[in-house]
Amino acid sequence: MRFPKRQLAALAIICMASPAFAASTVRVVEGGEAGRPMTLTLDQKTVKAGATTFLVHNDAMTQEHEMVLVKLKSADQKIDVIAARHRVDEKQLKSLGEVSELKPGAERKLNATLAAGSYLLLCNIKGHYEAGMHAVLTVTN
Repeated sequence: MRFPKRQLAALAIICMASPAFAASTVRVVEGGEAGRPMTLTLDQKTVKAGATTFLVHNDAMTQEHEMVLVKLKSADQKIDVIAARHRVDEKQLKSLGEVSELKPGAERKLNATLAAGSYLLLCNIKGHYEAGMHAVLTVTN
């Protein structure tokens, strides 16, 4: 059975727009600078497995931030900080990508395909993780 090109194009649009094919979007807002609380907040804490877009916004007025996406072995995995550097040892973690050098007021995105499990989003600029710039995302089937 052959379909005219218009019907195939319409079917493709319907399939891409259906929830089974739609990517999840997680909005991440980073904030904080000298003397103010450091924050990394997610607009949702749970998403379905599959394609996920992280829209990362730096809400600070003067401070650069970053967002590193890490797959955790378990929801309660302990994250080690290198005390002398005041940073997380990224070599010990499974990073799935990052938005680095995010200037104040800027927004960028990171696309990832996530399997079920727990993920950590963190800012690994010196002292930022220790100051609270991290959040856990749960991915379900």
